[in-house]
Parts: sequence; structure tokens; C-alpha cells
Amino acid sequence: MIDAAKIAALGILTLLFAIAANWGTDPVYRFHAFLLALLSAGLFIWSIRRAGGQDRYAIDGPRPESGYNDDVVRAGVIATTLWGVVGFLAGTYVAFQLAFPLLNWDLPWTSFGRLRPLHTSAVIFAFGGNALIATSFYIVQRTCAAPLWGGRNLAWFVFWGYQLFIVLAATGYVLGSTQSKEYAEPEWYVDLWLTIVWVAYLAIYLGTIVKRREPHIYVANWFFLAFIVTIAMLHVVNNIAIPVSIWSSQSVILFPGVQGAMVQWWYGHNAVGFFLTAGFLGMMYYFIPKQAERPVYSYKLSIIHFWALIFLYIWAGPHHLHY
Repeated sequence: MIDAAKIAALGILTLLFAIAANWGTDPVYRFHAFLLALLSAGLFIWSIRRAGGQDRYAIDGPRPESGYNDDVVRAGVIATTLWGVVGFLAGTYVAFQLAFPLLNWDLPWTSFGRLRPLHTSAVIFAFGGNALIATSFYIVQRTCAAPLWGGRNLAWFVFWGYQLFIVLAATGYVLGSTQSKEYAEPEWYVDLWLTIVWVAYLAIYLGTIVKRREPHIYVANWFFLAFIVTIAMLHVVNNIAIPVSIWSSQSVILFPGVQGAMVQWWYGHNAVGFFLTAGFLGMMYYFIPKQAERPVYSYKLSIIHFWALIFLYIWAGPHHLHY
């Protein structure tokens, strides 16, 4: 029954994306719709072929429910490495464009203006984001002594859903589709997809903490949870926009002028403060004591550290608008 519903949903999605590819009013929207139609059609065919087939774990017996889900963690580490190489190569190339103007070829998709945000977003969100998702899944299972909530399918949905977001954002940058908001360039439908994926990520993380076997919530989980919740709030508020049409990638941002600038740099500052700081501090609080084989020196100090960051960092964004 579940397989039939999934196959039907994929078939409907394929049809809807094909219609969007036909009716789209701009090239980037049509390209993304065509890409999504191909993807959903491929998943539709794959689901039909494996429907009613033997479970690949049946030969070796049922997969133990108590075991940690580390397959998705390994995939996350591989994705982190691959996107890191892409992001660093893009950054190196645009740096060479500044030093050697001859590298600025007369092609719009290789211009500095399109490749520079590709580099920053690839390093922050593709490289850094995959590192954070993978390590948070690894750490929360071990500090809670519980497997990921939602089972294997939901964790894999978050992983592959995030990769799809990266591909849609990156191809949009190169083809010239952007909101012109630093660190928040993807258009409305890409933002909407990321919101769905991020809510699933939050559900997994919260669910795992709720069903933990360890009574204490280790400080690394405090930092990861702050990162997930705050980024969700920042992303939704900063990207509120009204689409010009459901068949267009273009949209009108809700906040105008000075208000728009203040909201944007409230977001941009905390993309650093909660994506690149709080999340990676969660990593640090687990892996450094683990590698050093020494516990956290003062747990009270770690909690003061957490609340000092949370209370102070989030409101300091306007300094990005000086001058």
C-alpha cells in the first residue's frame, strides 16, 4: 500500500514538473522544472522496478532496531568532501579572475558576479552544511544512546533533499537566477524546498533527543539544536517573498528598503553566528574531548558559553551595514 502511494505521488510529481517546464516564463524556471521532471520520472521507474521485490536486508535477517544509522553519516562525509572540492575550486578560480583579468571570458555563466556567490554558498552551505548534518546525526545518536528518530527513510530524505537544494541553488546562480540577497540568493521555490527538508531535519533531531536513553542532554546537542532552530527562523523570515507567478522563478521580497537591509543582515550575521559558529561548536564539544580522551573541563562553563552566544550574537547583525 505504501509503495503504491509513493509510486502514484511520483507519477503526479513528474506530470506537474513537466507542465511547469512547458509553462515556465523564464529559462531558469523551465530548466529546473525539466531537471525535477527527469529526477521524479527516474524515481518513478526505479520504485516500480523494486516494488514487491525482496528487502535487501532479508538475506542477513532483519536490521537491528537498536543499531545506529551510520550509513547516512558516511554519505554525508563523502558529500562534504565532494562539495568542499567544488567550493574551493570555484573560490580559487574567482581569485585568479581578480589577479588575471584575461580569465574573465565573455561568457555570462563564468563571470565573477555569478561564480563568487557560487563559491561562498558552496563552501558555507554545501561543504559546511553537509558536515554539520552528518556530524549532528553521528553525535546525537551516541550522546543520546538512541538511533535516529524517523528511521532510515527520513534521514535519507534529509540527506538527498539537501543535495537537491544545493544543485538547484548552484545551477540557479550560474544561470543568473538570484534574489540579490547575500547568502540567500536562491529563488522562492528553492527556498520553499529547503524549508521542507529543514523541518524534517529538526523533527529527526528533536525526536532523537526526546527518545534518548541517556537522561542528561549533552552540551553539544544544545549547540546543534540552537543552530537548527535559529537557521529555520532566519531562513523563513528573511526569504518571505511573493512569487510574480507560480510559473516564474521571480518574486517580490516582502521587506522594502531599510527594513529589507536590516532583516537581510540580521540573517547574514547569524548565518555566520549560528551556521558557522553554533553548529561547529557542537562538533567541537564532542570531538575534541573524545580525541583528547578527557571530559569537558567545566560543564558549568560550557552552559555559560552556550547562553552567552545565544543571547548576544543574534542581535548584533546591523554592524554589517556600517558605512
